[in-house]
Amino acid sequence: MNREETGGMAETTELTKQTVPPKPWWQTLIVWDVSRGVMLGAIAFWVIVLSLLIHRHLSMYPSYASFDQGIFNQVFWNGTHGRPFQSSLSSTLSTPVVHDGELPEVFYHRLGQHFTPALLLWHPLYALFSSPVTLLVLQVTLITLAGFVLYRLARYHLDPQPATFITLGYYCANTVIGPTLANFHDLCQVPLFTFSLFLAFEKRWVWAYWLFAFLLLLVREDTGVILFSIGAYWIVSRRDPWLGLATCSIALSYLLVLTNAVMPLFSEDISRRFMIEQFSPYIDGQEASTLEVMWGLLTSPGQLLRDLVTPFDRTFRYLLAHWLPFVLVPAISPSAWVLNAFPLVKMFVRDDSTALSVNLRYALTVVPGFCYGAILWWSAHPQAFGRWVRWIWIGCLSLAVIFTLTSNPNRALSFIVPDSVQPQVYISPQRQWQHVGVIREFMAEIPAEASVSATTHIVPHLSSRREIVRFPAFKLRTDKLEEVIVDYILVDLWQLQQYQVVFTDDRERLRQMVPVLDRLIEGNRYHLIGYDDGVVFLQKRGETDAIALAAWQDYRQELTQVLE
Repeated sequence: MNREETGGMAETTELTKQTVPPKPWWQTLIVWDVSRGVMLGAIAFWVIVLSLLIHRHLSMYPSYASFDQGIFNQVFWNGTHGRPFQSSLSSTLSTPVVHDGELPEVFYHRLGQHFTPALLLWHPLYALFSSPVTLLVLQVTLITLAGFVLYRLARYHLDPQPATFITLGYYCANTVIGPTLANFHDLCQVPLFTFSLFLAFEKRWVWAYWLFAFLLLLVREDTGVILFSIGAYWIVSRRDPWLGLATCSIALSYLLVLTNAVMPLFSEDISRRFMIEQFSPYIDGQEASTLEVMWGLLTSPGQLLRDLVTPFDRTFRYLLAHWLPFVLVPAISPSAWVLNAFPLVKMFVRDDSTALSVNLRYALTVVPGFCYGAILWWSAHPQAFGRWVRWIWIGCLSLAVIFTLTSNPNRALSFIVPDSVQPQVYISPQRQWQHVGVIREFMAEIPAEASVSATTHIVPHLSSRREIVRFPAFKLRTDKLEEVIVDYILVDLWQLQQYQVVFTDDRERLRQMVPVLDRLIEGNRYHLIGYDDGVVFLQKRGETDAIALAAWQDYRQELTQVLE
């Protein structure tokens, strides 16, 4: 790498140094000190993405993201009620429940699954506006603000026009829009903290660099991999080898101590579940530590090489989605490859079909490295930014947006884009809102302090409570260590019935849920107090509604062919 590619800039004359005093750090980050194009792009991104998110949340279109939205909302709700990082919903995914058959616990600490203390930064905001929608607004706002910091970072190296194009590339990227249209997630903080860290490095704000490095580590246990790769870049590029060595040492030490000593204090999830599920080809046995996974990677070069390049078509499409909004420059930027080396290895070797999804949260972890790599490449090749490049770049931005829309990220566009064409599966907004009205009528009858079991897409709307699980589970362990069944069960079978034609997961859920409902109703463990439009409403105490029971029995006959 030459000096320019590693981020070097032309020497500043003594006259410039004397006549142009540097801006204070706070003025450098002012959001309105951006180009008009960036401001318009940011506003459009914030308004459109947030509108789609809120619409999907309120209209309850089923999504892969729904359950995690419920988990994070319950984590925040418990946190603002003096029980930080506890979640009965998260407990349903824990090792004791999944592997040992134990009951979900309301006092389960999620820090054993993911160590996310940075979420405490946003608890005061949630305390003021306690709603799942607050988290959606927070996520879109954080990712939008990250674009402003990216522009300031780009302007440190580039003229306004290429800096604007890079920032617009960030806002148009499928790998940014898709994860933002998912549920609220902890990794939405990564772009803001990482861009701020890069800017602090360029400005030589040592205190700010270590502040954002610390915040990045607090986002999640595996963000140490991102910081380690950044430190490796400082070393390889020789921009600041000593800072790079210190960064790598802190990141690696934090990752190892956290995953091997701290997180196991809360649960065994990282060793018995996550390491096994994600890195099984590299380990033996039914549990493994992060040290054992690292050793497995180092001692299995053949398997590692295969995982890095296969499946080639899917890997290439994933990388292309990252490169396209930046006119493919990150693909030829050595800086981008070094900055993302270790996060990419981690994603490529994961034995997980979701690792290379451009619409899920993991994609955000490598976006800052590709953006910064593009900035450094253009700073070394300013003459390449000509008129024909600008038109090609506009075309790439348009293609990125088109590909995003046609992929229907996290089914946020299901009210426009059919979920399937052959066979056709499409629920119009009018029909969906009519159905949601039925669900909301039943939800209104559930007291705020009652325990609940509900289907996935209903869970976020009922998750501001201590005791809640996802149906077909309906038992849990309370704060008094008592094993109880929940007070209310609210199940939406109609959604599953519509989508089971093309989604095998929905068909399997339907086959699991209906027999459980049969046993609960016929065994008089619960009373059917409401039924309408494929929505079943049960109460532990009460009287069965004869009209609702008859309607349920008629609908149950319709489901017979599906179940068979």
